[in-house]
Amino acid sequence: MTDVNETRLKELVDRVHGDLGGAFSVSLVRIGHEVGLYRTLKEIGPVKADDLADASGCAPRYVREWLSAQAASGYVHHERGLFSLTPEQALVFAEPNSPVNLIGGFDTAAAMVENQPKVQSAFKTGRGVAWGDQAGCMFCAVAKLFRPGYLNALVQDWLPALDGVVDKLKAGATVADVGCGHGLSTILMAQAFPNSRFIGYDFHADSIAAATAHARADGLTNVRFEIGRAQDFDGRDFDLITCFDCLHDMGDPIAAAAHIRKALKEGGTWMVVEPMAGDTLEENINPVGRLYYSASTMICVPTSLAQETGIALGAQAGEKRLAEVIRSGGFTHVRRAAQTPLNMVLEAT
Repeated sequence: MTDVNETRLKELVDRVHGDLGGAFSVSLVRIGHEVGLYRTLKEIGPVKADDLADASGCAPRYVREWLSAQAASGYVHHERGLFSLTPEQALVFAEPNSPVNLIGGFDTAAAMVENQPKVQSAFKTGRGVAWGDQAGCMFCAVAKLFRPGYLNALVQDWLPALDGVVDKLKAGATVADVGCGHGLSTILMAQAFPNSRFIGYDFHADSIAAATAHARADGLTNVRFEIGRAQDFDGRDFDLITCFDCLHDMGDPIAAAAHIRKALKEGGTWMVVEPMAGDTLEENINPVGRLYYSASTMICVPTSLAQETGIALGAQAGEKRLAEVIRSGGFTHVRRAAQTPLNMVLEAT
């Protein structure tokens, strides 16, 4: 047996212990969100465990154990028998519109675990797992995961970073949001630019139904949603076409790029928002790359392989590979217009 370096072994075991602590916390965080423990703690803390239980309508013994686990994780602050949320903890767990709210990430992690049997089988067959066949409400979890980033950056930073696009939207433009999912990105743009018309396309019927319901609830009249694939959706002469965190999920993103180019007006713009990534594995060996490679294995690659062609770019394709795909559709200019720690925004014309 090869000699074991005890220092490296301890470092690895310590890291895995930390990872397991996070994994064990997935259910607890989701419970805390769903039953209102984080929200109530933000409102009334510092507070004793039994008082939090009473205020949230939960059983005291469960709440005491939950709070102990949260304090040990560093998700809740504990001092002299009182529990509270620091401002930073509140941003992550208790404020739904915060740019760093991460509840959707825990929902996505739970859906990935539920998805394991299907993806595990695909490891042997090489086949995909269709988006609509993925476990639980994967689409709901992913929508919640991306919501904070879109809510805090799309209208404020990403669209203004595109050349001349905001002026067109203010005056009145026609926009297609391809791969719109539950329609959050489409609705945010429609709310910000009432003179423009927006159409959200997605190949998943249940997501289109959810998006339509969201738009109706918001009372929007300048947006509609239709079932359509990226490579052959209806509609022409768009001033702007957007794809949010979905190009890498497509079975044939090259065909999608070609169709999007034809669907744009002369002088139109394609905005492609994709996960932040370098062009090599070495560049992506970091906390963000770790999240995206894992999600890509369980969600993105299976989704692509279940479609025609099944190119399976993966969530860490990187700007160079993405630009190659975009240019293959007939676009001549591709540039990174904006970025966040989790996303890059590419402008194609």
